[in-house]
Amino acid sequence: MNSPISDILGRLLDDESGATAIEYGLIAMVVSVGIIASLIAWADAANGLFAYIDEKVTGALGS
Repeated sequence: MNSPISDILGRLLDDESGATAIEYGLIAMVVSVGIIASLIAWADAANGLFAYIDEKVTGALGS
């Protein structure tokens, strides 16, 4: 006959639902970091493009 404490510890060690939630959280974090990094890179590229367009339009208008 098992003691109540060993039953509780056995169920606690067999429970993997918390580990699955943590894994999904880590995956979501990695995806979020990737999205943020790509948006930052895109923003830098878009800023350069808009600066180029501004320079060309300003030059064409003679201002």
